[in-house]
Amino acid sequence: MKEPAMEFIRTEDVHFTYDETHPEEPEKPLHDVLKGVTLSIDRGEFVALLGHNGSGKSTMAKMFNAMLIPAAGKVYVDGMDTADESRTYDIRRQVGMVQQNPDNQLVASIVEEDVAFGPENLGVEPVEIRRRVDEALKAVDMYEYRTCAPYKLSGGQKQRIAIAGILAMQTACIVLDEPTAMLDPRGRAEVMHTIQQLNREKGITIILITHYMDEAVQAGRVVVLDSGRILTQGTPREVFSQVGLLKTHKLDVPQATDLAFRLRGAGCPMPHCVLSIDECVSALEPLLAQKGAEA
Repeated sequence: MKEPAMEFIRTEDVHFTYDETHPEEPEKPLHDVLKGVTLSIDRGEFVALLGHNGSGKSTMAKMFNAMLIPAAGKVYVDGMDTADESRTYDIRRQVGMVQQNPDNQLVASIVEEDVAFGPENLGVEPVEIRRRVDEALKAVDMYEYRTCAPYKLSGGQKQRIAIAGILAMQTACIVLDEPTAMLDPRGRAEVMHTIQQLNREKGITIILITHYMDEAVQAGRVVVLDSGRILTQGTPREVFSQVGLLKTHKLDVPQATDLAFRLRGAGCPMPHCVLSIDECVSALEPLLAQKGAEA
């Protein structure tokens, strides 16, 4: 029997405003980034957070580990109010952040020293640090590189080291803000494989911000932000079946989904929502075979 889901992060009617006023432009209005976002994320969930630039997704990510505090509304992490400064340390031990550029997160000249940096700052005993570092590097399949210099690694490998650094701090949740944006296809595949593995095998809560729709398809739930509000959310199939809605708001869909949508619009009897290349091929094969037989 499946255990009931346990809420881990909750936002309640969250608002946030960046003050962009300048002495030269005192009439310039404040920039409202979030406009009443209510969202619940369960422990062990894999959630993809989507939206075009300026939609508020990166601001939301910074709310989850108290880097930013709501101007109005509340954010709770494992029951802790992020506005309570006495709980900031505990919250950041629960939620780790991985940024877009891994070079900005690597601080040591040796891989294993970099992964040990976080636990050392938490005051963890040396023997326990050694255990955590080895375990974290093995979890991201980078143990054999433990004595290497980070600058010699590929972009995908560097990002996996950054993820290992968060794992060594034993956070229950990892928020990844466009972690594959600067990587080549191979690097993106490496990082996504690591994320999937950590979620499935270790039950770590994953919140992934991405511009790559084919990455979002791998999540258990997709949340789409538009102009500081939740536009839609649901499973990848539920969200990406709303192609018309997403395109109206200038948002992308997976390439296979877009192709199937266009073919269906041209009169081809394609399934309502195709998410992957394999699904698209499976749908097209009988149609092409039928056309061949008719010819």
